Amino acid sequence: MQTITQVFGSGVPLLLDDIDTDRIIPARFLRCVTFDGLGDHAFEDDRLQDKSHPFDDARFKSGSILVAGRNFGCGSSREHAPQALMRWGIRAIIAESFAEIFFGNCTTLGIPCVSASRADLDRLAAAVTTNPVQQITVDLIAKQVRSGDIVANVTILESARQSLSTGNWDFLGQLLEGSTEVKNTANHLPYMTGFKA
Repeated sequence: MQTITQVFGSGVPLLLDDIDTDRIIPARFLRCVTFDGLGDHAFEDDRLQDKSHPFDDARFKSGSILVAGRNFGCGSSREHAPQALMRWGIRAIIAESFAEIFFGNCTTLGIPCVSASRADLDRLAAAVTTNPVQQITVDLIAKQVRSGDIVANVTILESARQSLSTGNWDFLGQLLEGSTEVKNTANHLPYMTGFKA
């Protein structure tokens, strides 16, 4: 199982409020059978309308930590939204607040979502804009975000922090780790053994 205690990377500033999942991934891309390729369409409609959108800005192309505003991920509960962000390259999100279902979907994908004050988000977004390659550290153990001379306290739901830092978010990893027990159980289930148990 993969534990996540810190995430390092450069930032992507998108300090806007009430960004809903329809904006993160437009509905026409929900017909996919797999999530492959969704990253190419993250914020597609916003990017078509705003040619200077951070997801099209070469300065932030290698960014992996999104700096957002209040109520990020609101709207419909589609898992496609965090999947699109993850496949674009986002590995952590710092925002003022998150929609509950979006937050949960991110946690199950191993994407930490931490909340910071608006003043700290303003400072962080300004620092990222000024120096796009400057590293940001999202530290789930210290409950801090650090970048250059910025040290900001953050909050995260304790159950999510524990899940990420212990590796319990990784359900596939748990299943693989317990493969012996899974096989033993399967060998004793009548519908798996043809009722010969």
